[in-house]
Amino acid sequence: MGRLNLVVALLLMLSAISLVTSRYQARQTFVELEQARTIARGHEVDWRQLQLERSELSRNARIDRIARERLQMVSIVPDRTAYINQAPGLSSIPQEADRK
Repeated sequence: MGRLNLVVALLLMLSAISLVTSRYQARQTFVELEQARTIARGHEVDWRQLQLERSELSRNARIDRIARERLQMVSIVPDRTAYINQAPGLSSIPQEADRK
């Protein structure tokens, strides 16, 4: 009977140690999960901010303003438009006979 009690006590202690170990691992995993969630939230905030910046930078009014100020571009007007008419029969691509 004493030997059976010793075996049962030993199994009980091993079970308790196993329980403590599994609880510790569960807590560690939970901490890692929360850290990953925090990082993911930060990435989501960064992504939203980048989307807002992209939409702001690609606005037509901003592009037009920069083109006028920095590049000194102007709108197209018929008075400043030059049309080039090419005579019929002339080609800008050299023919085989022209190369020889």
